[in-house]
Amino acid sequence: MKPADPAYLDLDTWHRRSAFDFFRGFDIPSFNLCTRMDVALLKQAVQDIGVGSLSLAYHFIAIRLANEIAPFRYRLEGDRVRVHGAVHGSTTVLRDDESFGFATLEHRRDYAAFCAQGALAIATGRLRDAPFAPAEYGTATVHMTTLPWVHFSSYSNARQWGPYDSIPKIAFGRIDADGKHLWMPLSVEVHHALMDGLHVGRFFEAFEAALQSPQDWLGTSAA
Repeated sequence: MKPADPAYLDLDTWHRRSAFDFFRGFDIPSFNLCTRMDVALLKQAVQDIGVGSLSLAYHFIAIRLANEIAPFRYRLEGDRVRVHGAVHGSTTVLRDDESFGFATLEHRRDYAAFCAQGALAIATGRLRDAPFAPAEYGTATVHMTTLPWVHFSSYSNARQWGPYDSIPKIAFGRIDADGKHLWMPLSVEVHHALMDGLHVGRFFEAFEAALQSPQDWLGTSAA
């Protein structure tokens, strides 16, 4: 089957055209927001369901939200803005020798299917001879990482100014207990030519809402 032709925004009718033109020429056009999320209910839901892990569960939520909030699927291609139909997660995995590799977590709306693919990808990424290849899906990717050693309150990413500089980057930090709460740092970095604080704010709000009703997201009938 012939692959579908790429889809692009009509910049002449895009309501953010002025902001797009303004920010895309900046030396540092990305901005970063950090917050913390309570993952206590999510951890309990994972234990109750008996599928996957807490790490896979919060990656699942983040990747689904990146697909549902349209600007997270926008990518710069020269003077155009490509709109991917779906984006996937490329996350770091730590190896036994303390080097790291990458695992591609494919976007699946079914949590159990996501976990099955993700667990295999993580196991493969931990192999010493696994290729150092973070971009299996090219720009149809969200770059992700976890720092389980640091409960951070700010975060910055290594950047390659070029065709991949418009890919959103999401980082998760060390989870700290506080009474009944389990607080996890969450960082989101995006390109300001493609979205604004409004869109990142919607991502955070939706993530927080998912953590309040995790069974609705992790059930096999999730829509």
